[in-house]
Amino acid sequence: MPDPSAVEAAADAAAAVFADLREEGRELDGLVGELPVPDWARPTPAPGWTVAHQIAHLHWTDRASLLSLTDATAFGHMVEEALKAPGTFVDEGAREGAELAPAELLARWRATRAALDAALAEASPDTRFPWYGPPMKAASMASARLMETWAHGQDIADALGVRRTPTARLRHVARIGVRARDYAYAVRGLPAPAGEFRVELTAPGDGGQLWTYGPPDAPQRITGPALDFCLLVTQRAHRADLGLTANGPDADRWLDIAQAFAGPAGPGREPGAAR
Repeated sequence: MPDPSAVEAAADAAAAVFADLREEGRELDGLVGELPVPDWARPTPAPGWTVAHQIAHLHWTDRASLLSLTDATAFGHMVEEALKAPGTFVDEGAREGAELAPAELLARWRATRAALDAALAEASPDTRFPWYGPPMKAASMASARLMETWAHGQDIADALGVRRTPTARLRHVARIGVRARDYAYAVRGLPAPAGEFRVELTAPGDGGQLWTYGPPDAPQRITGPALDFCLLVTQRAHRADLGLTANGPDADRWLDIAQAFAGPAGPGREPGAAR
């Protein structure tokens, strides 16, 4: 029989992730909610993607997450459609949404976010729901949605010339980036290093709190600001423009290829790109 205290702790942790996802979406909504129509066509750092494409992509992925939680059959149909065009289905989904009037796109994104928030809260915490990769529990799905919302929100902020204040919600992005270390090697056909790395990240704010991962005595180490690490693993900034330090050849190599997202490795940002 499960330990009731452990079950309660897991439920509280999941609720905290859901709340952080809700707040991340709310913050981005505040950035685009009052945008003049012409600004939705502004190009973002992602080649070929405007502000509208970014929000359309988030809406598309939120909708996929909602179907995964509530209608496995419909989600299966989405996967089947994606398999027909594995190299282009993401761009096609963004393009279709970007063709909507900004007010309509914004309304659909808001409605889907609200429905997803409710579905996450109602989901069984131990159930693994289908996805394009391995099945995920609701809390993991929410963490992944937060990472995408933050990363695509960064693209929009860059397009609008806005510098956002980093928050403690970045801990979810950082954790995914650390856990995805071996995936970054696998997606490039490279063998992953043996053993864990030590990662020490300075959390946002003035308290100097560290977010730490891996054994304290690991010889391969990464240190630096949590914001910079999150920008790196989501490929929103080039390593040369960030204050991250690697100790050890394997850790140094990882900083060149790190990614927190599923799918093929992207080209990333050029050195010196403004953010």
